[in-house]
Amino acid sequence: MIETNLFIELSLIVAIALIISLILKLLKQPIIIGYILTGILVSPYFLNLIKSESNISAFSTIGIALLLFMVGLNLNPKVIKNIGKVALIAGLGQIIFTFAAGFVVAKLFEFSTIASIYIAIAVTFSSTIVVMKLISDKGDIESLYGKIAVGFLIVQDLVAVLIIMVISSISTPALSLSNLALESLLKGAALIVGTFIVGIYILPTLTKFAAKSQELLLLFSLGWCLALASIFYFFNFSIEIGALLAGVTLSLSPYRYEISSRMRPLRDFFLLLFFIILGSQMIFVNLTQYIFPIVIFSLLVLVGKPLIIMIFMGSLNYTKRNSFLAGLSMAQISEFSFIILLLGIKLKHLEPLSNEILSLITVVGLITIAGSTYAINYSNNLYSIFSKPLSIFERKGKKVDETFYHKKESYEVILFGYNRIGYDLLKAFKQINKKPLIVEYNPDTIEQLAKQGIDCRYGDASDLELLGELNLKKAKMIVSTIPELETNLILLKQLRKLNKEAIFIGVSHQLDDTIKLYEEGASYIIMPHFLGGYHTAQLIKTFGLNPEKFNQEKLEHLKTIRERKAIGHEHPKHEREHSK
Repeated sequence: MIETNLFIELSLIVAIALIISLILKLLKQPIIIGYILTGILVSPYFLNLIKSESNISAFSTIGIALLLFMVGLNLNPKVIKNIGKVALIAGLGQIIFTFAAGFVVAKLFEFSTIASIYIAIAVTFSSTIVVMKLISDKGDIESLYGKIAVGFLIVQDLVAVLIIMVISSISTPALSLSNLALESLLKGAALIVGTFIVGIYILPTLTKFAAKSQELLLLFSLGWCLALASIFYFFNFSIEIGALLAGVTLSLSPYRYEISSRMRPLRDFFLLLFFIILGSQMIFVNLTQYIFPIVIFSLLVLVGKPLIIMIFMGSLNYTKRNSFLAGLSMAQISEFSFIILLLGIKLKHLEPLSNEILSLITVVGLITIAGSTYAINYSNNLYSIFSKPLSIFERKGKKVDETFYHKKESYEVILFGYNRIGYDLLKAFKQINKKPLIVEYNPDTIEQLAKQGIDCRYGDASDLELLGELNLKKAKMIVSTIPELETNLILLKQLRKLNKEAIFIGVSHQLDDTIKLYEEGASYIIMPHFLGGYHTAQLIKTFGLNPEKFNQEKLEHLKTIRERKAIGHEHPKHEREHSK
């Protein structure tokens, strides 16, 4: 009977979560908000559907363990080594100054010292899940600001993990080193050392054997995560530390991407229950007295954190554009914020205002995640509005991200985006003896082009300031290999203002987008998914049923494929290619 009731509860909760999430999808909001709103809706204040809270809480604990396991998978030493100076300095600077500001504000609102520390920690971190999803959807992961934002998230995850480890070792509200018993420290050190010995000498063999079957690899990864979390819990440490270390020990495995992709659906389901439990614990009766603190803390996250990052990046000689975009991506609170708060509540650090503080931070989370989602999605529009005032965050002189390898001259051909399509176009320009200027927003690609002696510069096609620096009046052809409609429209309209005769060639994946670009004056729009069939049809018309000619074409095609593979090109895995 208990099992049946739990099944029915879960079915109703998932159904409600689905409906709310569909609505939020239409509003272009992250699914996490839908989970929290579902929790609020099924709480005792509304539908009162949660009767088996202890069972659902156990599932949510598994969700936290899986989340930290996957964070650990991405904390590979090679990645940490490559996060760069800016991610380390600006990332740590943002953590320190946001924490200090949050603590001062909390104390001004007369929260206790321990509560102020927890609140300050909660507003300090940004959401890895939300930021990675939004930046990936925009196709900006490979951009300079995207790489810097990922670096910030790695730094934050590392600091958050350290905080979780410290809090887990403290059993009373008095935060002092005396609470960290020598026995506990030695026991913890022994566990960590033992885990890494197993991870280095035994785990690779087991993982290689398990990888022979995808189902076995999933089961092995899940078993390793839960087993290590359970061992740490048995020795009076938190399951979070064990789950995280389980991920870290697998982070150097060549199978980590497969493990991550297969674990993600499981993680998402159990995290759904975590955020629902979180929303269900909100208290609305006493929340009205915290309206002003909610507003101030939300502004600190939405405005204060980006400003701190812009100040640090500006001092490191970055352009205001990259500083603004990287700062904007951090303007929300993290899933770690809730994990740390719930850990503090479990250890009775936040009594007697545990639920009130949790409710306050949850509302701040809803506001900032929603606000930052729109801000990140419309970051280019916001930048064009605030571009001039943002100059105060930019130092004079050459910027570290203002990279160009070309002479200050006019170009008849400008190519925006050197990707799979750009590779072939560059060959065509060389054949007609035209030297193009390539504008690319991936700094690694710029370095590769510069080594080949190709004229290039770092930049984004949607940056009006960059377009103003390029002499578009003298150009005879502009080619954009970027599939985003908004970016192409900005580029096309700017070109047509200055030069009505120039040829504009763009890329589109949608029929409606292609029609819109033609209406705005484009000369030709490449539609990759349609060109494949057209090209094959032309081959059939030319070669007929002659196998020798098809074999010759195959050899030429194979040669080109090998050239592309050598420089790192791959066919996009999804129907819509996000990379610019």
